[in-house]
Amino acid sequence: MQTKYDTILVLDFGGQYCHLIGRRIREHGVYSEIVPHDITAAESEALNEKINVKGLILSGGPSSVYEPNAPRIDPAVLELNLPVLGLCYGHQLIAQIVQGKVSRAACREYGIAEVKIDKSVGVLKGVSAAETVWMSHGDTVSALPADFEVLAHTESCPVAAYRNKQKPIYGLQWHPEVVHTKNGVLMLRNYIFEVCKCEANWKMEDIIEKMVKEIKADVGEAKAIIGLSGGIDSSVATALAAEALGDRLTAVFVDHGFMREGEPEAIREIFSKFNINFVMVSAQQRFMDKLRGVVEPERKRKVIGEEFIRVFEEAAEKSSAEYLLQGTIYPDRIESGFRKNSEVIKSHHNVAGLPSKMNFKKIVEPLRDLYKDEVRKVAVMLNLPREIVNRQPFPGPGLAVRIIGELTEEKVAITKKADAIVRQEIEKSCIAEKLWQYFAVLTDTKATGVKGDSRAYGYVVAVRAAESREAMTANYAQIPYAVLEKISTRITNEIPQVTRVVYDITHKPPATIEWE
Repeated sequence: MQTKYDTILVLDFGGQYCHLIGRRIREHGVYSEIVPHDITAAESEALNEKINVKGLILSGGPSSVYEPNAPRIDPAVLELNLPVLGLCYGHQLIAQIVQGKVSRAACREYGIAEVKIDKSVGVLKGVSAAETVWMSHGDTVSALPADFEVLAHTESCPVAAYRNKQKPIYGLQWHPEVVHTKNGVLMLRNYIFEVCKCEANWKMEDIIEKMVKEIKADVGEAKAIIGLSGGIDSSVATALAAEALGDRLTAVFVDHGFMREGEPEAIREIFSKFNINFVMVSAQQRFMDKLRGVVEPERKRKVIGEEFIRVFEEAAEKSSAEYLLQGTIYPDRIESGFRKNSEVIKSHHNVAGLPSKMNFKKIVEPLRDLYKDEVRKVAVMLNLPREIVNRQPFPGPGLAVRIIGELTEEKVAITKKADAIVRQEIEKSCIAEKLWQYFAVLTDTKATGVKGDSRAYGYVVAVRAAESREAMTANYAQIPYAVLEKISTRITNEIPQVTRVVYDITHKPPATIEWE
């Protein structure tokens, strides 16, 4: 008999970090499930048939509680006799529902902030008198009803944290789920175990069994193809699908011409050893023709997304496949604004970039609720090759979204060479394992330079290297100057069309890791 897992429900208000909350809970061995923000009290109680609901977390979101169509909750949810924790927007929404006061902040807080802890109890048990946290809000709770008490404040936010004096209802204006909140893990652990009294009875191995069962249920006895890029996500999805479907699965690798130097050959070599039907489609000219004249990043991603589907449809027809599997992970979906109240950060080619009409019965996405580091753990459990497990993230559209502006054969060649130099020098310097991603971007800016005592006028290449755990937030990497100098010297010496190299020192947020 399968264990009924102790579970924290995360009510999704469209915030960028919603599923990051769920992932942080799972890190503690406790199951989490993301549910719509408007789930009713009855629906929440009904979930107890398969899981033990022990608490609720209201996520952040892009709305203001005073907007006419701002997302709300069923007020009865607060009467379920379950612990409740509101974060950011959720913190403000609870305060508004209980007749507190929410005001437009005199000074908005975005990024690192210091909060003064007035009472280190409950969720804040064991924290310091002053804590470094991550804020992202324009509204603020300015007053509470008599049955609530303030637990923390900042100079511009009088109620940065609160709790109900009788019920286990808490609110935090900051985001404990992001790594920038120094003791965020402790705060969530307090909520999970001290407040909700959860038992850590869930483990990652259960995900594999669940995903294989879902693939079998979705595809049935039919045939399927899977889009295989050679990256960690599509490779894990392929391994899971192979276990579920066997010889009814065909893996299709599309060489769209925007792969990194030597990559198509390496992918063919790796996956030709797998016990799967492997098909490689050379479509370089086809994609380039579709992208001529396309400048705007969102349009670029959508063109690529649609052309991928058309290639997959042709491959599916040849193998009589009715279903398409993809290695889509949660950051792809959340940045594409897939939920009702989500903001679109950028449309991923395999989510919002998909065409409205497709010749597939269904698109199956077994990794849709996982983050990159969780996918890596699954890859290790599945005994995938080391070169796949450690492969740095690479966007599905490839170098096409690392070339700002219109694509040309010359720009693609420049970017491939610059990217190869960045990877070679960083990997030689033995710092690659500490980095999430490192790559070159060909900007649409040109600058004057001097080569061979003569004036040169060429492209500016930007180098990007980031440290992250799950790609929802990231810090720029402090690469040693000697390594950056070697990269710059090689790029400007070995690529005649480039006169200048710059280094991107922007965190995520406010930037994204990729430039487009």
